[in-house]
Formats: sequence, structure tokens, C-alpha cells
Amino acid sequence: MTAHPPTKTNAARLLESLGIAFELRSYEVGEEHFDAEAVAHFIGLPPAQVYKTLVARGDRTGPLFAVISADCELDLKALARASADRQVELVALREVQPLTGYVRGGVTALASKKAFPVVADELIELFDTISVSAGVRGTQILLAPSDYLRATEARVAPIARSKG
Repeated sequence: MTAHPPTKTNAARLLESLGIAFELRSYEVGEEHFDAEAVAHFIGLPPAQVYKTLVARGDRTGPLFAVISADCELDLKALARASADRQVELVALREVQPLTGYVRGGVTALASKKAFPVVADELIELFDTISVSAGVRGTQILLAPSDYLRATEARVAPIARSKG
């Protein structure tokens, strides 16, 4: 597979406007959906450094983003605690694009249609570089976790657990 040249997205433009250094890295996409672990392989990073953005809804906060590494799964109870909700659930796939402006596989908290609260898993701070979706399928943004947290105004909390 050959990657297409990276497209500058709204997420990339937001980072530029904030003076944040980043790298765009692309991979080939087709009709099939790739999970975050596959994306990590395509862009040459370990899954622990590739972060997926999930859209959830809290009973008090409403929609929010949960940002966890590719090799983990979201702990909904922990997300509820971190967001001061009594309960949190993932939104239905059909709601993701109307809420965020992004399609599955391209969801990012950067330059979303609306600025929902962002909770990132605490492990995000372990790395010099992480990767998140650039807002389109097939393009990732690599940047420093501290810059990502600043750009998204994310709260950091233990919201992920190991798969299996």
C-alpha cells in the first residue's frame, strides 16, 4: 500500500494557529475500517503511542471526548468519575458525525464542530510523541502530548484499561 500525500486538515490548521509543532503522517485507506492498532502499524508507531478519540455522552456533561491509546479500552466508570457524571455511555455511530463533524476513523478532539470536554488517559504523558487522527481517515498528526493536551484543553485521568 502506498500512502497519499498528507492533507492539511482543520486540526492541523488549529495547531499551526497555536504555534504547535506537528508532523502529518498518512496511510492508504479503502472501504474497510482500520482499528487504532492497525493504524499504529501503518504509521510505524507502537500502539501505546497512537491515541484514538471516542465520543461519549455523560448524564451531566453531555457529549465529551475520551482519548485512549490503541492498545487499551475505555473504562466507562472511570470516565464518569473523571467527568463528574454519574454515568457515561458511548454515543451511537450514527451520532458521531453530526456531533463532531468527523467520520468514524477520523474523529479528533482538535477543531471539532463543537468544543466538547476532553478527557485523555493519564498514560498519554509517558511519551515524547503521540499520534492522533488529523480529522480524516488516512492521516495522523504526531505531536508532543503536552501540546495536544494544551490544544484540546484536556483533563488527564485514568480512564483506560488493558484490553482483555
